[in-house]
Amino acid sequence: MGRHKKSIDRPITPDVKYNSKVVSKFITRMMLQGKKETCKKIVYTAMDNLKTKTDKDPLEVFLKALDNVKPMVEVKSRRVGGATYQVPVEIRDSRREALAMRWVIDAARSRSGHGMADTLSAELLDAYNNTGTAFKKKEDTHKMAEANKAFAHYRW
Repeated sequence: MGRHKKSIDRPITPDVKYNSKVVSKFITRMMLQGKKETCKKIVYTAMDNLKTKTDKDPLEVFLKALDNVKPMVEVKSRRVGGATYQVPVEIRDSRREALAMRWVIDAARSRSGHGMADTLSAELLDAYNNTGTAFKKKEDTHKMAEANKAFAHYRW
């Protein structure tokens, strides 16, 4: 047991434009060096780009894209004797959402393009269509867990 107090979950205020807590979390996770207004501008521009590209509600596209990228299982290293095994473990919802957001943001940052808003909208559109780097990352994670299914009995 840890000696420190358990951290409390602070309430998250929904974002102004879409009134969504998920978008608010996404903006906060994307933020670098405390530049929240810059991130808001980037995310809202990316959402506008999604609206023009798909002719659908951008919030709906955004949420579906994140849903498509959320992993169900991951592998964790477990030392047994002298060997280290990659043990597949189911993921709780909050971590699934966090991983999906992280993967989409990383994929958008590594993508070459004109600006972050354009690359973010392109990555979200790819995730919505079950393609792209972030979706591939999810597939790779699932494949790794499937390959190491034999070590599932080492779960703790």
